Amino acid sequence: MANIVTLHDKTTLTAIGVISGTSMDGIDVSIVTSDGQDTPRFGAGASYPYRDGTRRELQALVAEAERALTEPLVELEAAVTADHLAAVERFIVEQKLDPAAIDLVGLHGQTVYHRPEQRFTRQLIDGPAVAQALGIATVDRFRHADVAAGGEGAPFAPLYHRALAQALEQPVMVLNLGGVGNVTYIHGETVIAFDTGPASAILDDFVLRRQGRSYDADGALAASGQVRQDLVEGFMQNPYFDRPAPKSLDRNDFHRRAQVVEALPDADGAATLAAFTIESVVASLRHVPGVPKRWLVTGGGRLNRHFMARLASRLGVPVEPVEAAGWDGDALEAQTFAYLAIRSVKGLPLSLPGTTGVPQPLTGGRLNRVG
Repeated sequence: MANIVTLHDKTTLTAIGVISGTSMDGIDVSIVTSDGQDTPRFGAGASYPYRDGTRRELQALVAEAERALTEPLVELEAAVTADHLAAVERFIVEQKLDPAAIDLVGLHGQTVYHRPEQRFTRQLIDGPAVAQALGIATVDRFRHADVAAGGEGAPFAPLYHRALAQALEQPVMVLNLGGVGNVTYIHGETVIAFDTGPASAILDDFVLRRQGRSYDADGALAASGQVRQDLVEGFMQNPYFDRPAPKSLDRNDFHRRAQVVEALPDADGAATLAAFTIESVVASLRHVPGVPKRWLVTGGGRLNRHFMARLASRLGVPVEPVEAAGWDGDALEAQTFAYLAIRSVKGLPLSLPGTTGVPQPLTGGRLNRVG
């Protein structure tokens, strides 16, 4: 068990990172060793499901997301925390880790409402309870300081992407196709990041409503349909796409506007929503100073063959899963919050003016000590 003096005295720390993304398809766990600056060393990653009841309650909350503004959600947060704790405990056992060698656990928690324009963001997780249960210090509330200072509070992976990309030919663009899409443009010390638009969530939700499946495997349904280009062009008229970076989105920001696809057959609706995602990614080039030589794609969308093929066609440069650079796309987000936990303890910035629009480089996170 690491105490606070040890954490501040050690040059290199080992942290477990834990996150459940906006798709709520599982709790991702990974481990990173770093000084918080140079190229980190990462280990294995794993994903563990929510209990069915927890996931149903989260889905119900997201459907009425405004509840998260005012309701205490004590029982749901306790359930989310219990599932995260169980995931970390399983990971430690399965990876044969020595708990005494783990300095920190970075707990992102489950985002249930994100409105930076209201200076409000909410992630469900009880960091102090996890620290006491594990006997390991935890860091949570990663986004709160950024949002309170007027930043977008997202995306939060760019500094980890920069650390990993030091040896790559640049400029390089890292694209995360999770529930929402976001990019990190990296060229030396220049780091620009922002949310691009809808990604997997808008298509997943459509497929679930229409066919009872949680996602469009390989993009097969979308690939079989006809794109209603007029609808895509209408979606792209949204002023969000011309807003300068950095900027961020909530998971459901485009769902209401996209309801027009409900009148289409399943395949055409899926094809049209997929095309919207692709065009929103292409539009991100308006907000970066150079043309990336390469795109590296992480998130579940990198496994969608239709997304990847269409992106390569539209962008005209190599578009590859992050595994092509030796990274682990399944664990990348969890690794991010392990790395950021280390930076938080060391007082290093978690976000920059070019990544979230925060007025100055800003650290953040809440350290929860043991005992």
